[in-house]
Amino acid sequence: MNASEDVADRIAAGRAVYARNLGMPEDEAESMLAARAGAQYAREAFLAAGGPGWSGTELTDRDRSVAVVAALVGQHVVDARLITYLNAARAAGVTDQGLAELMVLLTAYLGQPAASAAMAAVLSTARRPGAVITH
Repeated sequence: MNASEDVADRIAAGRAVYARNLGMPEDEAESMLAARAGAQYAREAFLAAGGPGWSGTELTDRDRSVAVVAALVGQHVVDARLITYLNAARAAGVTDQGLAELMVLLTAYLGQPAASAAMAAVLSTARRPGAVITH
């Protein structure tokens, strides 16, 4: 395999990762990301996502989604990007209770403002209103 084939394979793998995480077909994921951030950014994002971070063997998709949620919360991101990865975490088996526990844990490391804003996103996107127990 030559370098250009390797790049093309990583972009294809990354496009598939984005599509899975966004819950949409690959062509729609590519169009959405390109519309949001531009074609060049989308290409680079797909290239990165097609590498070992999302395709390696030592982390599960559950591990990856929890890590991304924590990183986004740490950066005070509570928009559609966080919601995408909250849903990816749920799809990988993290319950709403698990997400609530993650926010409690992150409060100790990131502070209450970031984690409470993210907890509001958890609650607003919960599969069943009131399903999260916060005791």
